[in-house]
Amino acid sequence: MMRVIAGSARSLQLMTPEGDNTRPTTDRVKETLFNVLQSDIPDCVFADLFSGSGAIGIEALSRGAAKAYFFETDKTAIGCIEHNLKHTKLFDKALVFRQDAAAALNYGIREAVDIVFVDAPYGQGFDEQVLISAQRSKAVTEDTIIVIEEKKERDIEDIASDLGFDIIKEKVYKTNKHIFLRRKEK
Repeated sequence: MMRVIAGSARSLQLMTPEGDNTRPTTDRVKETLFNVLQSDIPDCVFADLFSGSGAIGIEALSRGAAKAYFFETDKTAIGCIEHNLKHTKLFDKALVFRQDAAAALNYGIREAVDIVFVDAPYGQGFDEQVLISAQRSKAVTEDTIIVIEEKKERDIEDIASDLGFDIIKEKVYKTNKHIFLRRKEK
């Protein structure tokens, strides 16, 4: 079982989808991620792409995000996200979509987003697809922080640069990492 680490829903247990279609982020990695983002979370608009259980977006809401978008294609995971949002009493600040994450940035979100979290299946090129969408998206501005969770060995620096993004930070863990990006200033 996973739990919310901090904020209004602190310590509440979260349900995770059955099977191996999702890969929950460990509490330690989640805590490190939110330590990096802590000054950007209050009153932000947060997008959780490839949401799985919704744990990352729920953590953002619990810590003071004004709104969170959740995008997931798996029907079971959608049910899990909705259950977790109701359980944590954060449902009224959330928008849940059964939609492809790359399309979400162009069609699902109708406002500027402050933080986009991408936890796609590793090594399948989804990180590049999301950056291509982000490049064209009106929801992603020069102030938007994009965080991609990927295998520790994955290098996206050239892809990011070619698509108009700068890597502003990387946090490396045992088997994976978080890559923090922003749109290059014009």
